[in-house]
Amino acid sequence: MKLFMNEGSPFARKARIFAREKGLSDRIQEVVTAVSPVDANSALARENPLIKIPVLVTDDGARLYDSGVICEYLDTLHERARAFPSSGPARFETLGQQALCDGALDAAILCRYELALRPVGLRWNEWIEGQRLKIGGALSVLETEAQSWPDEFEMAQIGAVCVLGYLDFRFPEWEWRRTHPQLAGWYRAASIRPSVVATAPA
Repeated sequence: MKLFMNEGSPFARKARIFAREKGLSDRIQEVVTAVSPVDANSALARENPLIKIPVLVTDDGARLYDSGVICEYLDTLHERARAFPSSGPARFETLGQQALCDGALDAAILCRYELALRPVGLRWNEWIEGQRLKIGGALSVLETEAQSWPDEFEMAQIGAVCVLGYLDFRFPEWEWRRTHPQLAGWYRAASIRPSVVATAPA
């Protein structure tokens, strides 16, 4: 299999951590791929018409995107404990946790584009603050949930690592630890997991 990704993408990181946690990384070739919201990658467009990463090309040639679909597909390929329950309340709890973290990442990436790509005089500060409000709401939920997380490292934990790692990578000045001490303590321990270390952005 091939996974089109780059180290800076938190969504690609989610799939990369998942593959390592489930013992699948040896079956996946990671293809470093450049992406930009203003300069389309024509090679990537052949793999994903949305021109976004990650994209997983399976052994039978299917193209899978986005990160949630990729992780759920990978969950069918291993013999370890399943991350995605097949049905019932547990399944929807898992999907909800994933959606929370994905939503926080969407908001953070929009802030990144606004701050890194738009000229200073054209930045919409109220819009940035609106995105930060969404991120803060997600962190508040994770702050509460982290206090009762089990030792297993499944979708909620993988998603949280990707959110917090991206905030550290792109927005260290936001100092999320100052207002989320429980989450900070959990993240300190999670950060030394081999899958997390191996996928950390440079």
